[in-house]
Amino acid sequence: MLECSLAVDIGASSGKMLVGYIKNGKLRLQEVHRFENRLIKRDKHFCWDLQSLFSEIVTGIHASRDQGFVPQSIGIDTWAVDFVLLGENDELLTDAVSYRDPRTDGMMEEVFQQISKERLYLETGIQFQKFNTIYQLYYLKKNHPEILDKAKSFLMIPDYLNYLLTGNKTNEYTNATSTQLVNAFTKKWDRELLDQLGINKEMFQEILPPKSTLGNLKPELSREFGFDMKVLLPATHDTGSAVVSVPESNDTIYISSGTWSLIGVENNFPICVTKALDYNFTNEGGIDYRFRFLKNIMGLWMIQEVKRNYHNRYTFADFAEMADQVDDFHSTVNVDDDRFLKPKNMIEEIQKYCRETNQTVPETSGEVAKCVFDSLSVSYQTAIDQIEEVYEKEFKKINVIGGGSQNEMLNQLIADTTQKEVIAGPFEATAIGNLASQLISLGEIENLNEARQIVKNSFEMKVFRSKNKTEGLK
Repeated sequence: MLECSLAVDIGASSGKMLVGYIKNGKLRLQEVHRFENRLIKRDKHFCWDLQSLFSEIVTGIHASRDQGFVPQSIGIDTWAVDFVLLGENDELLTDAVSYRDPRTDGMMEEVFQQISKERLYLETGIQFQKFNTIYQLYYLKKNHPEILDKAKSFLMIPDYLNYLLTGNKTNEYTNATSTQLVNAFTKKWDRELLDQLGINKEMFQEILPPKSTLGNLKPELSREFGFDMKVLLPATHDTGSAVVSVPESNDTIYISSGTWSLIGVENNFPICVTKALDYNFTNEGGIDYRFRFLKNIMGLWMIQEVKRNYHNRYTFADFAEMADQVDDFHSTVNVDDDRFLKPKNMIEEIQKYCRETNQTVPETSGEVAKCVFDSLSVSYQTAIDQIEEVYEKEFKKINVIGGGSQNEMLNQLIADTTQKEVIAGPFEATAIGNLASQLISLGEIENLNEARQIVKNSFEMKVFRSKNKTEGLK
């Protein structure tokens, strides 16, 4: 039996569990379990099925043992902003309502009537998105105040899953920052904001940073698995873990490419300046209290939905190939338009947008795919221009990590559009970063710099350069 650490990486459409260990100075990975994650409808809201997700985690722990591994530790990362509230007896008072649910429509504007947009940004440094936790909580305050009055514990999705493993409650730092309720400078819950909004501040837990030890498994789980292990906190925000996998460089912008595209740079301090506010950049917390200065852009969600609209007749590789074969089609959409957040039919919404903006309407599957990929590359270029303006410097390279790093057509398109060198990989960036944090906590890796060097030496990365010297899509 091989000792290892176990990473649980859950995204908006699927989850996976990978074991990792150091051998001959390299990080070795093996996937032991994969599962689907989908929204369910409860009481007219789109919700996550947390009991199903926890059941899959239990199945994955068993699978790791069945495949010859003995995990010494486990760490969980998920998407951001969503949460549950627990009552006095730790009963669930709320479902885990998804950020894609329309309940927050109009809530951001109502919050601005009580707290100015400028103050919110200068104190928290967080990008304005209508589904941020602050607006979800304000919805409850306005429509179900009795729930907030009863709430004794606020737990974000990975916090709750960790609670089910250990019985211990905490709010992990990187995910907590996404709520738009953590002061960027004190790194604690902003109690003045909570008081001003009338939100029960006593339900929030102590904020612990990545690499903290939450505890061991509940005794009944240890007996079920036949072994015990530590539950450690990686950066529980999946992008926070992914960025751990990006080799440090002063001239590299990263794109964490998955359901969402997170494009930005790592910083040692928050950039809460007017220009960053104007461009709606965020300063999310990272490992070692670093900051991820980035913009959250609609990502491969659009092509995922297009795939579903075509009844999964085509693979993602098919869409890339079909788009690459389309020459004379150049319509693009604003990928950050709220209409693409959860439309009834993504293809029809794309077509409608093109029709409304007097562009050629995509009809074939290849044209639809090309429209999505071209639109993403244009949004990346815009964000890069804004980053370079704020930093007053040019960045030479782009490191694409995550699932999108496997899309060679899109990587080449990014290189052609931006006229920058694109480095693709590592593919499993989030799980790798999750594991790296655990291994640092366990003392098997000394620090973040060593972790990044190990990642660089362990995984092959592909380089894309512009095939033309002309200016790309604008």
